[in-house]
Amino acid sequence: MRLIILSIIQSILLCGGQVLLKFALNKMGTFSWTSDFFVRNLTNWWFLGCGICYAAATVLWMYIVKNFPFSMAYPMISLSYVFGMIAAMWFFHEQIPLVRWVGVFLIMSGCVLIAK
Repeated sequence: MRLIILSIIQSILLCGGQVLLKFALNKMGTFSWTSDFFVRNLTNWWFLGCGICYAAATVLWMYIVKNFPFSMAYPMISLSYVFGMIAAMWFFHEQIPLVRWVGVFLIMSGCVLIAK
């Protein structure tokens, strides 16, 4: 049960990083080799949030890999797909077809079986 909780937190951090990255890239504008372009993007708060989420997820992942069997820990990364689907719906207002929800259910079922 502890592995599932830690994996959920780690997957939420990974998904949060991806969502913030998408927001950052949407604000990026057209690429150009100008100092203004690079300054504007290096001061983009979405990129900073993305980096913080990735850093926290990485530290938590190191803890998980150190303290749990790798054969159980690694498949738990797939939980980030579940949170990614939910984020696509909530933040980006994407329509998710039924077949993808079936896939999400199968991923979640697999994670439960692996963690037992």
